Amino acid sequence: MSLYDRIAGLSVTIESVARRRHVAATTSGFERTTTEYRLSGDGVVGRGEDVTYETADHDALAGTDPIDLEGEWTIDALSDRLDEIDLFHGTPPENETARNYRRWAVESAALDLALRQRGVTLGDRLRLDPDPVRFVVSTRLGDPPSTDRVEELLARDADLEFKLDPTPEWPEAAFETLRKTDAVRVLDLKGWYEGTEVDVEPDPELYRDVFAAFPAAVVEDPAFTPATSALVEPQADRLSFDYPIDGVESLESLPVEPGWCNVKPSRFGTLESLFETIAYCEREGIQLYGGGQFELASGRTAIQTLAALCYPDGPNDVAPRAFNDPDAEPPYPKSPLRPSDDAVGFEF
Repeated sequence: MSLYDRIAGLSVTIESVARRRHVAATTSGFERTTTEYRLSGDGVVGRGEDVTYETADHDALAGTDPIDLEGEWTIDALSDRLDEIDLFHGTPPENETARNYRRWAVESAALDLALRQRGVTLGDRLRLDPDPVRFVVSTRLGDPPSTDRVEELLARDADLEFKLDPTPEWPEAAFETLRKTDAVRVLDLKGWYEGTEVDVEPDPELYRDVFAAFPAAVVEDPAFTPATSALVEPQADRLSFDYPIDGVESLESLPVEPGWCNVKPSRFGTLESLFETIAYCEREGIQLYGGGQFELASGRTAIQTLAALCYPDGPNDVAPRAFNDPDAEPPYPKSPLRPSDDAVGFEF
């Protein structure tokens, strides 16, 4: 029985649907807005977080009625029903990827509710025991680039590991300093992003420097262009993809067979697509780790839970929110994150 089959027939009673908006500053210098969907039934609440980046898409929910999902469902039947519902209430999102983000919020909330109505965890239902979750800290070097934040965090916790976003502006000294820390596990080249504030133009000199300075690190989302393909293709075993991955078909259509995949659940939209992709990667020998999207609420617990159950030892970009909160003060949580005996629902 597949992982999805173990939850597909799970029944859930929904008596009401509500939403809660979350807003917070981030260490990356922007204000994050998310919307949490809250499904209630049988005296408990299931939660799922819409991580759509465009604040306007969250603003557009003002004055709209929560979606009508009241009734008795199975997880699979509820997913089929969502195929017929416009979660954006007639106002198309600014970016089409947001459709999957909001779909994930509702489906994960329904799963959380179904589990809580039984007093069990996702691991109980999947018949998987959670393990401690290794996490990396994702941070940028700023403008102009500086390794100060990485060095400050390592001074407090020498065991921390990092996921960084190289840019052509990185000086040679930054590469040298970071290489000496031996703490960089993932480098995200963001070569597949288009029309966002974090786009990085494919630069063969940058790619060459990244591959040379960090020969054991995972390199995420390199672009395949006439200028970069010859550098990228021989590195397939340590390449990972994130931005273009929203299901099995997207993995199969990549220019290379990658050694890694960054699993960001919201990119998949449905629980079925998420678990199908995890199973595909396990069959094909593609190593996994979890990714985050500046979650402010239940979404962060969800990505940590999936990591605990399916890829606990990967370089998981699921660090506790303190590392993204400019107002947080040390001491910070340490890796790995330990399972809780009190977990219930979409927790570990």
